[in-house]
Amino acid sequence: MLGEVGGRVGPTTQCTTDRDGALSRYRGEGRPCADPATKRVMTTSAPELTRENRRELLDAILLVDDPTEGLWEAYDSGLAEQLIPELPALRLEQDPIHRHKDVLAHTIAVTAKTRPDLRIRLAALFHDIGKPATRRIDAREGVTFRHHEAVGAKMTRRRLKELGYDADFTRDVAQLVRMSGRFKGYADGWSDSAVRRYARDAGHLLGDLNELIRCDCTTRNRAKAERLQQLMDDFEARIVELARQDRMAAERPQLDGRAVMEHLGISGGPLIGRALEHLLAIKRAEGVLPDDEIRARLDAWWAENNPES
Repeated sequence: MLGEVGGRVGPTTQCTTDRDGALSRYRGEGRPCADPATKRVMTTSAPELTRENRRELLDAILLVDDPTEGLWEAYDSGLAEQLIPELPALRLEQDPIHRHKDVLAHTIAVTAKTRPDLRIRLAALFHDIGKPATRRIDAREGVTFRHHEAVGAKMTRRRLKELGYDADFTRDVAQLVRMSGRFKGYADGWSDSAVRRYARDAGHLLGDLNELIRCDCTTRNRAKAERLQQLMDDFEARIVELARQDRMAAERPQLDGRAVMEHLGISGGPLIGRALEHLLAIKRAEGVLPDDEIRARLDAWWAENNPES
């Protein structure tokens, strides 16, 4: 049987409002209900969840295949105010960019699009958390949320620390939040240096960050959504190509210039550069060779390229 839950349709099965009941919903033992009476109980007279309970419940909500229902129920029941007190404020925040009636709807939609991995799900849940604190009305630009990613990253770090998450994990999630808006200017044209800087700053989070950016598109405009995905495809291809170029540029031949000059008994000049290119080509094709063999190969090259021979 279905009933109205906070403006959405939801089941009217048995409700649980105490601490154990809040956790049992995600163990298949019941579900919290969202009627006003229950919400009042949960937010006033119900026992406060311990830190461990709150973290366990938040993880359980986020790690199902589709966390949409659980997140909305947490909001409707008042649990969100215990789990992430900053989250309900997003419900009141209008977002002219994504054209959702509130930022919370967009946030839940983005979170549901990510794969069920705790790090990226938390980053998605917090990626717009700084918008209420940075909302400004500009006479020319309208509503703005300047630097909300940086503010949100600080809020994320503080909240996850309070919930008892590991320091390295917390730092990773906060960094994803901080960088979640970095891609916005790519369509206007980025230099190779800007692409390299993005990849370097993301580090081991690069895959998660790119997925978060792809999921942060909840528009119903198919052409706009496809354009974003095409831009991300191009961006990721550039990252791969630039990484390949950088690896090649960082490669060194088996013998350096000084060793080549000493072995051939000549001073510097263009031939040294050509000799190093030849040695590097050998290394790329055959790997590192025994010292006597690579020197013999250098001698053979020199015999063919020595202008005095």
